[in-house]
Amino acid sequence: MTRIIWSIPTRGDGPRARGWEPAPALPATVRDGRVGGPAFTPFDYLHQISRAAELGGLAGVYVPYDPLGEESLVVSGSLGRDSRHLEVVAGFAAGIATPVYAAKLSATLQRAFGGRLAWRLAVDLDERLQRTQGDFVTGTDRYARAAEFLTVAKAVWHGQDVDYTGRFYEVVKGGFTGPLAGLPFPTVYLSGTSDEALALSAEHADVHVFDLAPDDELDRHLAKLDGRVRRALQATVHTREEESELSGAPGLRGTYEQVADQVLAYRDRGFDTFFLAADPRLEEVLRIAQHVRPLLVGRA
Repeated sequence: MTRIIWSIPTRGDGPRARGWEPAPALPATVRDGRVGGPAFTPFDYLHQISRAAELGGLAGVYVPYDPLGEESLVVSGSLGRDSRHLEVVAGFAAGIATPVYAAKLSATLQRAFGGRLAWRLAVDLDERLQRTQGDFVTGTDRYARAAEFLTVAKAVWHGQDVDYTGRFYEVVKGGFTGPLAGLPFPTVYLSGTSDEALALSAEHADVHVFDLAPDDELDRHLAKLDGRVRRALQATVHTREEESELSGAPGLRGTYEQVADQVLAYRDRGFDTFFLAADPRLEEVLRIAQHVRPLLVGRA
């Protein structure tokens, strides 16, 4: 099966930054005991993209972590409740919260939309932006912290009376009970090509996401994972009915048939999930759903 996960623009879509406009002011009037709200907000545009992905039969949506964009976990919760089948991949950084709080928040989201939450932990962030978020862990320590973060999150998710003492986190008698217990832990997506990133994935990831790169470069990185986790590919996609309509932008590029062939070639190399994006996101997800996905299904 070929799974397509479409990226949600948390900092606006395209040159007009659609979806990133200031929200209209709430009116002062009260109707039927409730404060009236604007008919259409920037969040509604994100929901349009998500609904198009679901109606088009895509596997999921990815809400990337962006320190300057909308909060990814909030957006993920909103999109997850608005859908019924999509996997919702929430990107976030280990430095934004303790692993216990992130796990509890995620357990609530799992309950809210039936176990369709996934995590994509952002580890190798721009250090300047990291500091603006109050996070001063740098270098290879970020990977050591991410390993502890995932260790603790999984431990309290699945256990009770959990004690843990590490370099970055400490828990005494932690663990989930009651309605938070017994839920599936989010699928963990990780990325990066450094030795530290690949080692972290080998230990903690369910899926490792590679950026599109030359085959020999991908093969070198894949060899280090040695088949221990599933593999995914991330790329921009540029596709039209006629090849003459396309620019020379990098990514998966060509006619609908050519892009489908490229995706299937990667699937034959063991990539089962594809994180795709193109601007504007709404129009392009409809194009992928209507013209490329049927070709993938037909050739499965």
